[in-house]
Amino acid sequence: MRQGVRRPSPALIVAVIALFAALGGTVYAAERISGRAIKVKSLPGNRLKLHSVPANRLKPGAIHAESQFAVQISGAEIDELSLGQVPEAAHAEVAESAQHAFEAETAQNAIHAVDASTVNGHGAGCLPGTQPFAGACWQSSASETALDAPHAAALCAKQGGALPEALQLAAFALEPGVVLDASGEWSSDVTNVSGKNLYGVVTISAAGAVNVDVSTEARKYRCVIPLVT
Repeated sequence: MRQGVRRPSPALIVAVIALFAALGGTVYAAERISGRAIKVKSLPGNRLKLHSVPANRLKPGAIHAESQFAVQISGAEIDELSLGQVPEAAHAEVAESAQHAFEAETAQNAIHAVDASTVNGHGAGCLPGTQPFAGACWQSSASETALDAPHAAALCAKQGGALPEALQLAAFALEPGVVLDASGEWSSDVTNVSGKNLYGVVTISAAGAVNVDVSTEARKYRCVIPLVT
């Protein structure tokens, strides 16, 4: 005896229809939901995808300085091109190898201002016939004529300089190529005064001897000119 195909029960038919209706409704809802359909303030921040909200969509003042976002920003995340020039660094633009920005105002490749051609508008350097020593320019050779101490000091003053101190003159005599006059050269050191216009002045000779001569005697001399003129 042949059995016929069993018809599905009404309950099964209703269940299948309900299943398809549920699946179709979900797809329809996923395709039709937009931003306008979302209730304001209904989504918490932890449900948003990272970097999905642009900065211009944030309410002004929404991120406070004390927030964890501000603290976690590192230098690698900052675009240097978006930063302006640091105010105090502008003074260093005129220097390529300057040790201090103050020195860089007049020197382009100087480590020290003494190497610059100008310092605060004044000339810097030693003129021909002089050489640097002890922070000043010393005349390389003694004067051609011998004078008494006051006139020797006066001629140095006219050049913007002065007679050297005794110990500095003795030290300068040790420099290569420097030879003092054999009879001694005037220094600026006065040892004693025995009367009007009568006083003893220290002289240094080529042999390194230190003597005291009366200021009225004639001796050769050399002037010490400041580095900045």
